[in-house]
This record gives sequence, C-alpha cells and structure tokens, in this order.
Amino acid sequence: MKPDDKVKFGRVDLEVTPFGFGTAPIGNIFREIDEGTSDAMIQEAWDTGVRYFDTAPMYGHGLAELRTGHSLRWKERDDFVLSSKVGRILKPARKADIDYAPWTNAGRFTMHFDYSYDGTMRSFEDSLQRLNLERMDICFIHDIDVFTRGAEQPEVFKQAMDGAWKALSGLRDQGVVKAIGVGVNEWEVCHAALQQRDFDCFLLAGRYTLLEQDSLNDFLPLCVERGAAVVVGGGFNSGILATGAKEGAKYNYAPAPAEIIDRVRKIEAVCAEYDVPLPAAALQFVVAHPAVPTFMAGTRTVEQLQQNLRWFSHPIPDQFWADLKAKGLLRDDAPTP
Repeated sequence: MKPDDKVKFGRVDLEVTPFGFGTAPIGNIFREIDEGTSDAMIQEAWDTGVRYFDTAPMYGHGLAELRTGHSLRWKERDDFVLSSKVGRILKPARKADIDYAPWTNAGRFTMHFDYSYDGTMRSFEDSLQRLNLERMDICFIHDIDVFTRGAEQPEVFKQAMDGAWKALSGLRDQGVVKAIGVGVNEWEVCHAALQQRDFDCFLLAGRYTLLEQDSLNDFLPLCVERGAAVVVGGGFNSGILATGAKEGAKYNYAPAPAEIIDRVRKIEAVCAEYDVPLPAAALQFVVAHPAVPTFMAGTRTVEQLQQNLRWFSHPIPDQFWADLKAKGLLRDDAPTP
C-alpha cells in the first residue's frame, strides 16, 4: 500500500489516503512550531498525495484548526477529506489568564468541556469559522474516555451519547457531514459507543499497535460487522515504536516500563534480521486490519514527515510478520500486510 492510495472509509461515501496528516503538533504541543514549518509540512503532505487531514479545537486552543484551514483554503475542496471534533467550547481570554499546558504559545482561548446538544452545535460552527472552510467531512466526539475525564467519565459518556450524538446524527441526516464518530484513547469506550449508537467511525489513539492488540477481542470485529471505520492515531505508542528501546523511551506519554522495553527489544531483533525499520513495521501493521483504512501521524518537521512516508512504503517480507507471530510478539489473529 502506498501513502497516496485511496481507500474506502468504512460504509460511508468517502475515500481517504491510508497515510493521514495529524495536526496536534502544529497546535504547538510541548514546544512551538513556526508558521512556515506548519505550512511547509501540510504542503509537503499534499505534494506527496496525502489527502486526509485531522484536527481539533483542543489542539493549541484553536491554533491547529486555524493553521490547517490556512494551508488548505486554496485547495479544491472536493480533493481532500477533513475531520475535526466536538466536545470543547473555546472562549476568548487574555493570554496571561490561560493555562496552556501542554501547549505552547497557542490560541487566545480557554477550553471548556461541553457535550450538550447546543454546545455541540456551537463547537461545530466555531470550528468551521476557524478553519475558514465550508464543511468538515468527518466529526468525532472528543475525549469522553477515562484517560481524559477520570471519575467523571461515566456521566460524561452519557451526556455525549445523548446531546452530542443527537446533534451530530442530525447533521449527518441533513448531509452536513458524511461521517460521525468518537475520538478517544481507549478502545473500550469506542466499543461501548458503537453498541449504543449508530456511529460510522472512530479515532483510536494508541490502542491498536505492534504492542497492543486487545481491541481485536471485541471492538474491531464489531467494526467489521457494522462497517465502521477506525482511524488509528499514536501508532508509535507515543514514542517507543519510533525510537526503539533506548534509554528514556516513552510509552503512552511516560517512561516505558521494563516489560515494554524488553518486548520492543525482541521485536527489534526480528526487524534487524529482515532489515526492516521498527517504525516501518509499526506504521504498516495498523492499516492491515480491514476496519482501519488510515492512520494519523503527527510530525514536527518536513524531514520527519518525509521519513514517515518512506517508512510507510518500505518493503516488508511476509515472513517477517510470520516470525513475529511464531515468537509470540504478535497475536496470531492480527491481520498483517
């Protein structure tokens, strides 16, 4: 599969490229990216054939949406697919009054969770204003998981399944958006949402990777049955599948525990035997599942983007995947390229 191939997006009338451009980094997460670099990455992605872009109000307190829209505004709108998210309302504020962590020098807005019907409609309209585009194609309900909301999650989930669902399903019925879904860090939340409501898609961060395949138990089979598409983000588990098992490697935004370090070292040994870069295996693995048409990769430089594109196209022999399974490093039922 090549980065610029076109793949059907689940059951809906959309085609996406298997390599998507994720915009969290251009929201200045952890450290600043200048305007020129932000635009250059999006233009490089476009020039290499990438046609799916994902953003969110959360990313940089609106900055990522502003930058994404700026870079795409003169493109033919029917030539690309765009997704954003609802669940947060942005309100103008003085820069000195905003807690930006983990963002840096971001938009001059405070963020407020709101999964009500009215809040969802306002969030949707505000995103279109920031994007300066006439539509988004896909809209996700953002961060209704335990990772983000903690003990409040059950009530937040219920609010979203009522208010936000009603708003987005109405927009879908009107043809304003083509696909609606949920974007979270836990497959269990996606599974519960699909059991309760007729969602088209999910954005799942970090829970289907070379290191984690528990979503094969229940969630991904249900997606195949229902024709729901899954966009995988965080395919490197926030670092270690890109950097390898080196000192200080990150796993799920924290230092990797010993058992994860050991498992990655064993995967790296198989990679060395077949001359396969670990990140190439990580990227190509996720899109081999029939429910996963595309993944999101966020980058900080044009060079990082170009490297990801090379990894995505790196040839990997079938025996590599067979050996991972034979050594117990990959589930036997995991689809492979």
